[in-house]
Amino acid sequence: MDVFLQKGARAAQGKYAQMLFNELFEDYSNALRPVEDTDTVLNVTLQITLSQIKDMAWYDAYLKWDKDKYDGLDSIRIPSNLVWRPDIVLYNKADDDFSEPVNTNIVLRYDGKITWDSPAITKSSCVVDVSYFPFDSQECNLTFGSWTYNGNQVDIFNILDSGDLSDFIEDVEWEIHGMPAVRNVITYGCCSEPYPDVTFTLILKRKSSFYIFNLLLPCLLISFLAPLGFYLPADSGEKVSLGVTVLLALTVFQLMVAESMPPSENVPLIGKYYIATMTMITASTALTIIIMNIHYCGSGAKPVPQWARVVILDYMSKIFFVYDVGENCTSLRRVEDQDSKQEKTNAGAREEEIHEGGRRSLVRIKSNGGDLRKPLPRDANDGYTVPCENARDIVSCCSCYKILIKNIEYIANCVRRQKANHAKGVEWKKVAKVMDRFFMWIFFMMVFFMSVLIIGKAL
Repeated sequence: MDVFLQKGARAAQGKYAQMLFNELFEDYSNALRPVEDTDTVLNVTLQITLSQIKDMAWYDAYLKWDKDKYDGLDSIRIPSNLVWRPDIVLYNKADDDFSEPVNTNIVLRYDGKITWDSPAITKSSCVVDVSYFPFDSQECNLTFGSWTYNGNQVDIFNILDSGDLSDFIEDVEWEIHGMPAVRNVITYGCCSEPYPDVTFTLILKRKSSFYIFNLLLPCLLISFLAPLGFYLPADSGEKVSLGVTVLLALTVFQLMVAESMPPSENVPLIGKYYIATMTMITASTALTIIIMNIHYCGSGAKPVPQWARVVILDYMSKIFFVYDVGENCTSLRRVEDQDSKQEKTNAGAREEEIHEGGRRSLVRIKSNGGDLRKPLPRDANDGYTVPCENARDIVSCCSCYKILIKNIEYIANCVRRQKANHAKGVEWKKVAKVMDRFFMWIFFMMVFFMSVLIIGKAL
């Protein structure tokens, strides 16, 4: 019995709805603004839901009825193209498609209120500031208003203080932090009438995790390799190659950054970091070349200046714990010391033996034909004596020893010059090593402070 009553009620309601529709639209025109007095302002309320829906509501003075005369029928749904619709458009629209809105149904109430939920997909222009990319926040304005009516004819209001974000689908790149709405009334210089609009400000925050792990972190790790080029031994031959390789790697990442951000006059934060890092690596490579030139000065270079000897070799070497070659290798140094001591002992023994034998062999002749100091006889423990039996043999032996001493002095001078040149080269190598340590710590601090700066901007 209840089923038959419900079916009958729906049939009666449909009959009254058809009667109501015929009476309402018998003399209705959707081309004119639906007000009884042309001086009356038609109020339109606007609400944006960030889910492809634009809600508008207004009152039509010609579409009213007494619901009691139509069996309590208080609302009907009809196509939107049958009624007058306000020409509310997006002012800063950037879409090339200017097609008509989707012809969805409207909800018409007995008091003349029309509610139109219109789905729309649109593009708007937005000024993007990428100065802090990829840690940037953007504010995009969506300004809605009437295209032809002024504020004295069609006034627009926002229902809520912000857009509806409840149906927003999470985006992989952006976070929505709000969508406040503000009503503005603008008076242009050409016209005295006001032109109201409603501006929704979309506050966006970029998700930076993708860029941190794919662009920033590799650059950070690569930049720490630049100071290590100064720690690399000069004899390895890879100091300049390391700097060039790191520079090429950063160039590749710089191209990836340029491809992943929109064109802008402002240089982004990560771009500044890459440029600063590349400049630092270029400077480190140039300094490495200069230091290697100092390292390979050799014996032909001038001696180390006195100021460099005092500042670099005496003070800076102690600050940066730079020692001579082998001094920091204690075990190797100990072995070398033992070997040198053994060699000195053997050399001293040989010199003493040669000196003792020569002392026995030398004779001294007085100018007045005095006595000659003859060699001592040989015994079991002594060496051989010079077989000089007369004065002529003694003079011949003396001249031989003079030539021998002169040759020994020449050899000694050559050895001394060689040692001096070697010491000069060792000093220049030590200067180069101290400068390597100095610039290594300088560049480490530069990389650290640049990393702290960019992380501070991110937080």
